Amino acid sequence: MGFGRGRLDGGRRVAALVAVGGLVTVGAVVVAGEAIAALPGEAPAATAARAQPLVAGTPCSISAKACVDLDSQRAWLLKDGKIMRGPVKIASGGNGEETPVGHSLRVYRKEKDHLSKESRLANGQPAPMPWSVFFEDGGIAFHSGSPNRSSAGCIHLEPADAEAWFNYLQIDDQVQVVKAAEELAARKQSAAAAPTDPPKAAPTTTTAPPPPPADDDED
Repeated sequence: MGFGRGRLDGGRRVAALVAVGGLVTVGAVVVAGEAIAALPGEAPAATAARAQPLVAGTPCSISAKACVDLDSQRAWLLKDGKIMRGPVKIASGGNGEETPVGHSLRVYRKEKDHLSKESRLANGQPAPMPWSVFFEDGGIAFHSGSPNRSSAGCIHLEPADAEAWFNYLQIDDQVQVVKAAEELAARKQSAAAAPTDPPKAAPTTTTAPPPPPADDDED
């Protein structure tokens, strides 16, 4: 799947057009022989994600390396379209500092022993954020923290899970943060709104190679 630059999704720049199987469309895309309509006002990254199959057992598409479901407060690590680790319990942002939804977020920084510039301990020292993997503008990261306490926008993971996330995820890996109920409803809605006869890619023609040049030598 290819894409061009365009509007923002979750604070980062994402695709403006979606190409599936060599076919580029604006109002709909075609995946596995079925049309998927772009919903009104939807970010192109969301359309691009829904133009791919879901990883079984998750609400994220096969292009993601990490998946977060804000509805169930669970997360997964994904590899080659399959679950590699998870689901694990997480805590996302709350109290007006919710974790943003995004379909094409990217890992842009990793810091094993990160110290927060915003959160402070009782003694005034910066709060530790071990195993930080930053994937969204504003310092949003996966890191070790209590999965029983909401964050200021980050994703809290148990220490062992945070270490696994840190070791597996690499710079530029895709992260998807979604609300499963909304994601599945959007997939159904876009499939129902798609044209019954989606556009087809132009057939490929094969041209025979030219015959070899005639031999001008005489016997």
